[in-house]
Order: sequence, then C-alpha cells, then structure tokens
Amino acid sequence: MALALINVVFLAVIVIGAVGDIRSERQAIENACAILRHNGIEIEPDAVRPGGALKTMRTVRMDETEAAIVNAVLGPTEMTEQGMIIFSYENAERGTAEFFSSGVFEILLNKGVITKDGETLKTVQRLLGDMKLETADTVLSVEGGNETVTVISAFKGASIFNCTIDFVFVGESLELITGRYVADTEVAEDGIEISSAGTALLWFLAEVRREEIECARVYSVEAGYQHHVAGSGGVIAPVWLVTADSGQFIIDDATGEVWGF
Repeated sequence: MALALINVVFLAVIVIGAVGDIRSERQAIENACAILRHNGIEIEPDAVRPGGALKTMRTVRMDETEAAIVNAVLGPTEMTEQGMIIFSYENAERGTAEFFSSGVFEILLNKGVITKDGETLKTVQRLLGDMKLETADTVLSVEGGNETVTVISAFKGASIFNCTIDFVFVGESLELITGRYVADTEVAEDGIEISSAGTALLWFLAEVRREEIECARVYSVEAGYQHHVAGSGGVIAPVWLVTADSGQFIIDDATGEVWGF
C-alpha cells in the first residue's frame, strides 16, 4: 500500500512538471486522465471542466438583493430588525420571511398566494428571475403528491455546491422557500486560488488507492465553491466536485481531503 501511494506522488510530480513545461492546463488534464485510466478508473478529458481563477471569498450581506427576494415573493412588507443578524419581513396577506446575515433564509407563504403557472419548473425559473438570484442546476422531486424544486446557488458562473434553495409546493400552491444564497463577496486576505484539475484528480486517485473510495468510472469533474459559516457571515472556498459511478465527492482544494457529497 505504501508503494502505491509513493507511485501516486511520483506521478503527481510528472503532471506538475508537464504543466510547467508546456504551460497547458488541457495537457495536464489529459495527463491526469491517462494516469487514472492506467489505475483502472475510466475518465475522458472532456468530462473535466477547468476551474479558472476561483479564489476563497468572504460573503457579504446585500440589502438590495434581500429586498429583491422579498419583493418578488411577498410584495410590500414591514421589516423588523432583530439585532444586526436577523431581519424579519411581513405582508399580512401574503406571508412572512426571515433572513440571516449568513445568507440563510425562509419564506412562508399563505396558501394560494403563488400557484403554478403551467409547469412547476417554469414557475420557479420565473420567480428566480424576479428574485435576481444566480443559480446553477435545478432538480424536481415529488413526494406524497407535493413537489419540491431544489436549485443550487451560484456566484459568477460557479456553483456553490452546498448552498441550495428549496421551493416547496403543496398541491398547486407554493408555500415555502428556504435555503441559502450568496449575494456578494469580497476577497479573503488569506484566500487561496484553486489548484489545477490535474492535481485534484490525483488527490482523488490517492483516496481510491488507499481504498477509502471505490470507483471504476468518473463521469464529470467540476470546479466550484463550498460555503462555510464564519462568525455572522460566511466564506466560499474553492473545491472540486467529482461525480463517479459510486457517488459524488467533494475535494477540498486547500487540503486535498476528499469526502462524500
């Protein structure tokens, strides 16, 4: 087992050297994919989406974004400030909302205030446009006749994998919106820039070689963010999301740690 890990480290040096020599991220990805295939993991270079220049960022509360969300769903409201952390909003005819400085929020709507306008997903997409929220993937699930649409929050085109928003429909009526969003950010002084996709793939391979993960095929590798609560606000840090035949895995870009998602 120790020899196997030494081999992975040695191969990592080769990949990093290739990046320096040919200055091509694409070539580095192809090299890393070749190494994974050599170790019994099927993956195509086209399945890897390079990370760009993602950096660790501190989240910032934006009153304008919060107001846009509230107005799109509840219309005119009365706002109550509960300290500097929690803001509450109420429209007696439509419902109530509560927002935290970390981006967590919950909106409770009275029955029949917002109903499906044709397809459920189209109704949610229209609301997201009015709320001025940037999102990535959308998933529709059904349980007991009720529907929930889950969207992944995004920032400047990159998914924030653990920041999701649920739109819960009871019958035809939207009755709950809850989750976390990121309105704006500022660069963290100690923030790091995301590593190469080739490095992330080798971290993943190391976990497979240690038999911590079972994997025969990788379907996609995507750069994005993971949100962490910090004080009254939060931080979004660069990570990699690997979707494989055995599940989804997050690779912490700062430490190389891999865990199931």
